[in-house]
Amino acid sequence: MGAKRWVARLSLTALFLSVTGSALAHSSNSAGSHAGIPIPEISHGEMAVMAKYRDRIIDLASRATDTNEPFRRVLNYARIQYSYCFWGRMPGSVTDERSPFNECAHAYLAATKAVLIAMGDMPREADAASAIITDADVEMVRRGLSLITCRFSGETFNTANVVRPRWSEIPMHAASMAWLSALMGILLGVFFAAKRLLSGQSSE
Repeated sequence: MGAKRWVARLSLTALFLSVTGSALAHSSNSAGSHAGIPIPEISHGEMAVMAKYRDRIIDLASRATDTNEPFRRVLNYARIQYSYCFWGRMPGSVTDERSPFNECAHAYLAATKAVLIAMGDMPREADAASAIITDADVEMVRRGLSLITCRFSGETFNTANVVRPRWSEIPMHAASMAWLSALMGILLGVFFAAKRLLSGQSSE
């Protein structure tokens, strides 16, 4: 039964990727409700540094005690956006503005930055947050990233509006296409291997 459940999960994963890509191919990421909490934009240059410190920021935020509802909603949004952006695994999603995943990367990193700034005003988290801000600022200056912009650099976000990948642009982006093709190949390989295993068990 365990193997059957594993095959079913793989099938559902493949179906989700296929259906989601088709359904969202022509959707507009800028459309949607703006009734939630606004999140300031993040520049293309800032993204690379925020991506480096993301785990450290989210870990600190997860342990924060001096929180309020807006803070928790922005933190939750940062986590949701991170998962929509394939957990930052897509090649070029942070650095390549042509990536179909670049806008959703802007969204989760802008939310991450907002969470970090908010913790700078929290009595118990201020010191740790300030240390991250200082490290990030130094790296921004050292790498000359502060003035680098892209087509999404002026875009603000909102917790009521989830930004999805631009699925229709994937076929034109070689790195994303290669990564997803490899993923689908692995899923299919595991599926058929599990199917052969089940067939062997049923024939015994």
